[in-house]
Formats: sequence, structure tokens, C-alpha cells
Amino acid sequence: MSKIYSPDSAGKERARLSKTIVLALRELMKQSEPDNLTKDITAYVILALEEIAANIDTSVEAWEKRGYWVKADRFRLEWEWAGNSASRLRIAFLSEDWGAIAVTTAYIGQKLNKVVVPQRHRLGTPWVGAARNLK
Repeated sequence: MSKIYSPDSAGKERARLSKTIVLALRELMKQSEPDNLTKDITAYVILALEEIAANIDTSVEAWEKRGYWVKADRFRLEWEWAGNSASRLRIAFLSEDWGAIAVTTAYIGQKLNKVVVPQRHRLGTPWVGAARNLK
């Protein structure tokens, strides 16, 4: 039996999610007061960060199989912020602490400052309805 090849690797998924998070944060910064769109965007950022954090172990499996433990640990440390930020953002979102949400999203924006989203992207608005999915 031959190997099954998946064109959507964890790295590509992480890059796509990072771009959509940056796009969502840009849209969030345009908001003046919390409304349903703000809640959807915040919920989407939480869900995307949780998905990134869940895919980190998938990314480092190949390195660990070959004995590249240091490289795998460095990669985990490099992306550890994603899970921590998702949990902080989730707590702030459920308690509707918009000040903590602003601080956490600014931190996330700093972590993803090197991610480039083209002007004419095909990412759409993946945050629509995300607040329902979070709850």
C-alpha cells in the first residue's frame, strides 16, 4: 500500500491560520465599541490559536523520530505563546473583560508582526459566526 500524501500539512495550516488571525486583528482594531462582530472576531482568534497550539506536536513528530530533540523543543518554545494566549483570551472573552482582550490581542499582534497578508487575499471573513462555535 502506498503512503497517503496530504497537501495540507500542519505548517501550511499554521501559516494560513496566522494570516487569518492577522486579518482578524486588523478588523478588530477598526472596532470602536464591542458588538457582535467584535465577539465573532475575538472568538475566531481564540479558536485559531487553539488549533495552532494543537498542531505543534504534529509538526515536531518528524524531528523527534530522527532524534532532533533540541530542534523540536525550540519549535515548541517558539510557539508556546499560542496556547497561552488562547487560554488568556478565552478567559477574558467569557468574562467580557475587553481591557484584557485588547492587551492580549496587542501581544498576539506583536508575535505575528512578520506575517504578511496580501492586499488582495482570498481568505474572506472566516470569523463570521465564530462566537456561536466557541460557546
